[in-house]
Amino acid sequence: MEVTEGNIEILNLDMRPGNTLKVKGKIPADSVGFSINLGCSSRDLALHFNPRFNESVIVCNSKFSNCWQTEYRDRHLSFYRGSTVKFFIEMLSDKFRVKLPDGHEVYFPNRHGYHKINYVNIHGGLKMISFRLS
Repeated sequence: MEVTEGNIEILNLDMRPGNTLKVKGKIPADSVGFSINLGCSSRDLALHFNPRFNESVIVCNSKFSNCWQTEYRDRHLSFYRGSTVKFFIEMLSDKFRVKLPDGHEVYFPNRHGYHKINYVNIHGGLKMISFRLS
C-alpha cells in the first residue's frame, strides 16, 4: 500500500464480531492527532478512536444520526509524533478492544449493538503504511 496522509474511507469493510482491524502508520512530527472511525456511515459511528497530542489524551466516542454521544477519555498516550505505530482494533459482540503499540488496551462499548461494520474512515495526521482486516 502506498503511504498516504489525510483521509481514507472504505464503504464495504464487512467487519464482524471476532474480526481484528490492523492499522500501521507513521505519525508525522507535526501531527496534532488523527482518528480511526468505524461504523455504518460518517453519520453513525460505533467507534471514534481519536488520539490528541495537544491534550495528551485518547478520546473515544460514538455518533448516532450525526450527533456525538458521551466521550470516554484515556490518558494512556504511549506513542508520540514521529513514531511508527500499529493498532489492533478487535470487534467483540458488546465492545471494541483497541490494543496500543505498547500493549495497553482501551475498551469502548458497542453502544449501537452493531453486528457488522462496513464503514471505516482514517483521518488526520497518520500516514498509512498498511491496513488489514482478519
